[in-house]
Amino acid sequence: MNIKRKNNLFLVGFVVIMAWAVTATAQDKPADNMQIVIEKVRADKKLLVAENLQLTETEAKDFWPVYEQYQHELFLIRVRTAKLIKDYSDAYGKMTDDSARELLDEYMNIEKLTLKLHKSYLRKFRKILPEIKVTRYYQIENKIQVAMMFELAANIPLMKIDQ
Repeated sequence: MNIKRKNNLFLVGFVVIMAWAVTATAQDKPADNMQIVIEKVRADKKLLVAENLQLTETEAKDFWPVYEQYQHELFLIRVRTAKLIKDYSDAYGKMTDDSARELLDEYMNIEKLTLKLHKSYLRKFRKILPEIKVTRYYQIENKIQVAMMFELAANIPLMKIDQ
């Protein structure tokens, strides 16, 4: 992968992470500012996908509406993840076995929903794109997801265990 594409991928990942962080603290931000950040992230990500998939006109006509639906559903899952992180933060100093169980159960539900979403859209993408482009698209999504998760993991402390 050339330097420009690596930088673009990093930039999109970073912007997505920032939007996720803003989502988690949306109560403190005016709604219109949040919408601007979300639209910027979506535009940057869409540009990255377009540059890397090199769709034909026919492919693009069928791909972009499905892509938009997929991104909307991914966003809803990310909002749920942001809420989970906020709930973890709220419970951090006073964690109980019950609250830890609830947090872990929610995390597992989010993971299950994410996999279900990926699988359901895989069928849709396979109907409109050659397999190589579908695989490349999922690689792009995965790289962005991994960058976000790395950043989150680096900034979320391990749960305290009181002995």
